[in-house]
Amino acid sequence: MAFELFEANGFEQTTVEDIAAAAGIGRRTFFRYFPSKNDVPWGAFEQELERMRARLKACPRDVQLMDAIRVALVDFNKVEPGQIPLHRRRMELILRVPALLAHSTLRFASWRDVVAEFVAERTGERPDALAPQAIAHAVLGVAIAAYEQWLDDDNAELGALLDAAMRQLGAAFTTS
Repeated sequence: MAFELFEANGFEQTTVEDIAAAAGIGRRTFFRYFPSKNDVPWGAFEQELERMRARLKACPRDVQLMDAIRVALVDFNKVEPGQIPLHRRRMELILRVPALLAHSTLRFASWRDVVAEFVAERTGERPDALAPQAIAHAVLGVAIAAYEQWLDDDNAELGALLDAAMRQLGAAFTTS
């Protein structure tokens, strides 16, 4: 319902009260589900981060670092075919609505933390050390670039874009 309201009225013009009324719930109930209107497009993001963290931890140690991250990134962003239109709407909001960009940086920081933790565990460095942070930032940049390509081309396949972009990034990290 919220996405229909965002589409019809615009994200900034849609209020929490509008969303709650459309859902048949009160304002207080809305805030039991979402800390703010800005969190609606992100859905169950924290649960998805935990799924990605588990996917990375389960990766065998003999899989190269960037390959492990590539596989986890593609898996993290896998969307069932029937959910693709909603996912496109969600990502259009997250990546292209100015009011959400500041909030998105907070979510992206949490996402980068998961990647940096994995890199740190693999390299023996601290998560806040330069290499884990550089790789986490680079992987996020790759993911955003792939998403922007996907949003601009209705015929593009997100998983293929993410995989190709991560292969290019991985090659850059292994080239001396």
